Amino acid sequence: MSTTTAPAPRRTAPALPRKGSAAAPRRTAWTPTLLLLLGAVYCLVPVVWVVTAATKSRQELFTTFTYAPGSGFWDNLAELSSYRGGVYWQWMANSALYAGAGALLSAAVSGVTGYALAKYRFRGRSTVFNVLLAGVLMPPITLAVPQYLLMSKAGLADSYWSVLLPSVLSPYGIYLSRIYAEAAIPDEVVEAARVDGAREWRLFRSVALPMMVPGLVTVFLFQFVAIWNNFLLPYIMLGDDHKFPVTVGLYSLLQQGANEPALYTLVITGALLSVLPLIALFLGMQRYWRVDLLSGAVKS
Repeated sequence: MSTTTAPAPRRTAPALPRKGSAAAPRRTAWTPTLLLLLGAVYCLVPVVWVVTAATKSRQELFTTFTYAPGSGFWDNLAELSSYRGGVYWQWMANSALYAGAGALLSAAVSGVTGYALAKYRFRGRSTVFNVLLAGVLMPPITLAVPQYLLMSKAGLADSYWSVLLPSVLSPYGIYLSRIYAEAAIPDEVVEAARVDGAREWRLFRSVALPMMVPGLVTVFLFQFVAIWNNFLLPYIMLGDDHKFPVTVGLYSLLQQGANEPALYTLVITGALLSVLPLIALFLGMQRYWRVDLLSGAVKS
């Protein structure tokens, strides 16, 4: 009877990491990082200055040039609230009306139009979409004067409608809605709903609209911020300062500050407060927001 022994395992030296392999240390790209840091500083320094300047009294604003906070924020807030009977809060309410109603109507119009352009086949569909898309390339200043002439002809100049109506149609919102509808709503789902007897309006309301909510929230947020920050259109349309949005109101206050420097603290405090609703809106609706507009795509 013979016995066999298993050969001893060979010992091999550990393999050295190759040049360019995953184990090699990664080099930090200092130039892009430095450029990004410079860009962040460039964007954040004015914000930090506004926050600190809003806390300074009139004397501190013109005598101290550091970023240390002051002690006059609550006095500035009280003075701003009492200025001309609280006209600042009227400006804030006007901005909320223009931006809220305009963004809501714009999201509704963009949703219906984008869905129709994405899911219906009709003659001239591409032409209509290209004409709407050309509106994205038009500078707002080229449309402001013709819009004012139209509103004046209709007797709507210096009214809330003169600012609200031009904000309803958003070519960029329609563009985003069409892209999202094409990606998020499968054609099979639409055809199945039609086979089940759903009419077109019910199909959009019960099937397509829930799938488009993230995209419509994106349109709403973009349009809300655009209308809230809009200056040129209300500046041309409105003459009554009680109908001004906060952007035009603060500009008029700044113009008065050229003759009365004491108003500068009110302008800075008002500018800081005007940003807070936008921050609250983004924080409150971020769970509905989808940065990637193709996140709802379904593979068939």
